[in-house]
Amino acid sequence: MSRQKRIEDILNQALNPTRLEVENESHMHSVPANSETHFKVLAVSAAFVGKSRIDRQRFVNDLLKAELQTGLHALTQKTMTSEEWEKQKAQLNFESPECQGGSKQGR
Repeated sequence: MSRQKRIEDILNQALNPTRLEVENESHMHSVPANSETHFKVLAVSAAFVGKSRIDRQRFVNDLLKAELQTGLHALTQKTMTSEEWEKQKAQLNFESPECQGGSKQGR
């Protein structure tokens, strides 16, 4: 099973999200072809109600602890409640920053 599928399964089971997007961004970084090391996650869930942004991200990191210990190198997250999503979805700009890895410098 791919890392992307495992991430999706873990987050779907734990968060019961109303929206979940998991994007493999490894191709944007200095890694071998077909790597699964860099991901972006957009998760909209009632599980985030009453939690600060940092607590939400810690929660997701805890859910994905095994992946982070076995090759998941970077995880960009946008975690929102349904109410936040409805207010912000039209203007949401969830783009990952350019890779700053050493082998990408000077290209």
